[in-house]
This record gives sequence, C-alpha cells and structure tokens, in this order.
Amino acid sequence: MLGAIEAGGTKFVCAVGDEKGTIMERIQIPTTVAEETMPQVIAFFEKYNIEAIGIGSFGPIDVNVESPTYGYITSTPKPGWKDYPFVQTMKEAFGVPIGFNTDVNAAALGEASFGAAKGLDSCLYITVGTGIGAGAIVQGQLLQGWSHPEMGHILLRRHPNDTFQGKCPYHGDCLEGLAAGPAIEARWGEKGVDLVERLEVWDLEGYYLAQALMQYILILSPKKIILGGGVSHQEAVFAAIYKYLPELLNDYVPLPELSDYIVRPELGDDAGITGALMLAERAK
Repeated sequence: MLGAIEAGGTKFVCAVGDEKGTIMERIQIPTTVAEETMPQVIAFFEKYNIEAIGIGSFGPIDVNVESPTYGYITSTPKPGWKDYPFVQTMKEAFGVPIGFNTDVNAAALGEASFGAAKGLDSCLYITVGTGIGAGAIVQGQLLQGWSHPEMGHILLRRHPNDTFQGKCPYHGDCLEGLAAGPAIEARWGEKGVDLVERLEVWDLEGYYLAQALMQYILILSPKKIILGGGVSHQEAVFAAIYKYLPELLNDYVPLPELSDYIVRPELGDDAGITGALMLAERAK
C-alpha cells in the first residue's frame, strides 16, 4: 500500500492507494501551522502498512538530494512552514522511502500516468488559482535541475490597456502578479467567481496566459498542456487562449488542434493526489 500527501496552502489531502492510481481512503486536514497539521497527517498513515509515501507540496521546496536542506519547505511566506523539514519528519515517523516534489509536478505526473497526457512522455500542467505554478514531464521524467520550475513568475509584455501594478510580493507584475486569483480580484474589485459574465476579465486573463504558454511551448515543446486551478473553470479563458496563442506564435512553430492540445485535467481535483501516489511508487 502506498501513501500520498498533496500539501496545499489551505488544506492537506492525505490518501492511501496503489500503483494503479486507485485511492482507497483519503482525508482532508486544514493547513494551519506545522505543529498542528503534521500530527494529524502522521496519525492518518499510522493506521496502514505503508511501503512508501509520495509528497507533492506547496513551495518553494528543496528537491536537490545533494543539499543539506533536501526535503524542506524553504522560503514560503506561509506562517509556520518556513524551513520545515517535511521529508525528514515523515522519515522519522515511518522509516519508508519518500518521494518528494512540488504539488504541480505531482499533478503533471498524475495526468501523465492516468489522465489527459496518458501514454505521452511529455506534458505541462499549469494551475491558476491563488498562485500560478507549473510542473512538467520531459522524456518521461519530472523536470527539475538545481531546483524545481517556478513558471508562474516569468515576465510578460503588458496589455496596452492594463495599468494594474501587479500583485506578486516578489516581482510585482510577473505572470502570477498579473493573472492569479488575487490579481483578478484586486484589478476588478470582485472575486473571479463573481465575474463570470464579464468577458473582458477573461479575455485579459487569456491574453496573459497565452503569452506564458507561448514561452513554455518554445522552451519545452510539451505534447499536451493541462490547465487546472479555479480559473480553468472559466470557458472564456480557453477561448481567449485559443485566439491569442496562434497570433503570438505567428506560424513560427506548428501547433496541433488547440482544443485537443490545451485541455482541462482529466483527473479533475484528483490530479495532485494521484501524482503523489506515483511519487511513492517511484520511490520504492
């Protein structure tokens, strides 16, 4: 039996399952501070005979196995989690192999294993919600190097009519600062869920996301792009991306049919936790 943790900024999803992605039992635990959340996480897994545990975590995290802080949540602004030894804590509790990566890399792995990118050796998973993050599979392997990808913080060309200063505390008007949920709310004065009928909101959102996808396509050339998170529920965002992306690329590289190439997660909200099971399987 495999253990899986999808560690998010608002909740932890913990599950047990198997190498086929079947989830047998799961719980949700609020993400408060480590001293409160982690004992509940450990208590859940103590009921099972776990062979390995996979963790897909919010970040930034240290995924460099040569680093003295490998397995840590590092410079996160989330109170109570900065410099937290996540992998070490789980190792001490259970003594089993631990697979550790970002939540978005885990979601990419889930979709590549059992979802929209099944059968492909490359894909990109991007989530647009409270923040923007992306994970990638390249030649069957999770993309990471010195650290893990932080594709939500690339710089973009501003829309000529957009004077919003940006919401990212680190970079101001990077992709996340211009297009994540808090940016939408700050720019328009309402939460995204209350702006469904405002097509100009989603046209601008698609304009920025299309720029980001252009860069990811030119650099990574993924065989499938999966757009998740709350913003992916807005149909108008996809229409705007399909409109702007070909204009931006301007026939420089060929594109497949966009409605088959840029899609929603086939696993829905289970992409991350399913991917965490696969991290556990790979760690065995």
